[in-house]
Amino acid sequence: MELDFQTLALLLLIAAVVSMLTRRLRLPYSFGLVAAGIFLAVLPFAPKVSLTKDLIFTALLPPLLFEAAFYIHWNHLRRDFSVIVVLATLGVALSACVTALGMRYLAHWQWLGALVFGVLIAATDPVSVIATFKEAKAQGRLLALVEAESLFNDGTAAVAFGVVVAMASGRQLTSLEITAVLLRTIGGGILCGAAAALGALLLAGRTDDHLVEITFTTVAAYGSFLLADHFGLSGVLATITAGLVMGNFKSFGTISDRGKEAVQAFWEYAAFVANSLVFLLIGMHEAHQDFAPAWLAAIIAIVLVTLGRAVAIYPCCFLFSRSSLCVTMKHQHILLWGGLRGAVALALALGLPPEVPQREKIVTISFAVVAFSVFAQGLTMAPFLRRMGEIPR
Repeated sequence: MELDFQTLALLLLIAAVVSMLTRRLRLPYSFGLVAAGIFLAVLPFAPKVSLTKDLIFTALLPPLLFEAAFYIHWNHLRRDFSVIVVLATLGVALSACVTALGMRYLAHWQWLGALVFGVLIAATDPVSVIATFKEAKAQGRLLALVEAESLFNDGTAAVAFGVVVAMASGRQLTSLEITAVLLRTIGGGILCGAAAALGALLLAGRTDDHLVEITFTTVAAYGSFLLADHFGLSGVLATITAGLVMGNFKSFGTISDRGKEAVQAFWEYAAFVANSLVFLLIGMHEAHQDFAPAWLAAIIAIVLVTLGRAVAIYPCCFLFSRSSLCVTMKHQHILLWGGLRGAVALALALGLPPEVPQREKIVTISFAVVAFSVFAQGLTMAPFLRRMGEIPR
């Protein structure tokens, strides 16, 4: 069933109540939502909402990506840009390779199925990661690294996923063709995002009506994604670019002072709604997953994903150990355990074509890894940050 207004109202009511309870109990909001979703799904009057790639990617992901990118300061991003790029490219590749090799030789999956799973599960999910770290009140360079790395990880993994799925569907690609596809998808997505944001800023500078200014930011967030997706480019990178440009490009048009306050309040609420729906729907879908036949593969996958994250973090950060961009060992440990998986991995898995080898196993194991991220990593993240001295005890 599609998400109608009646169901939407019910889910938002549940999300609001869960938000109040988790704050009072000092539990992660995402954990409370997934748990509430699981409980709701087993009730006889529970709404039946299909969790699909289109729902996550087209409706819920753009506001989350845009809001997160909107608040990233260019100075912070520029300072650690080299580290972020290495983690989001080499790190993703290393993590995907470790997971794919492990699923091939330990879980005995076919090569193509293992490779598809390795790529889609390699990137940390900005929805899960940013929500968890903001709830824990992490600040400073650590938060900037976590936010930017998870956003760009998401973009590069989504691009690589498209190439791998094309190969798994039987399309023969040479190394030159793969390079051309990657460059076109990444570069085109960034150009679409920049064009949509600059156009929206230019128009916003012609009015002092805060409602119209909010509308232009909404058009930039969704329009950049849909425009890039229409041309087969990276919608994720387009929306991230649009958020970065609108949050940092001050000289091209201007948003009024009242408009800035209204825009910030609107996007905080939009992110709250999208975040709430994502985790509630994940919980509702988790309740109907049968993990018993795949329990061994799920455990193997969880271990491999964690190991792959470690291989992505420590060697990549070591490259900067003798420079001013050195990432402390404490922050590396936090980046490792903070590499949560969530809505993006599930959207990619749910959108797999039927001809991809072991598609159903990939979807089931992806849900298992996300469940581990939410319940194990999500619940222990705040105590871990306190132990590391990043937030007050």
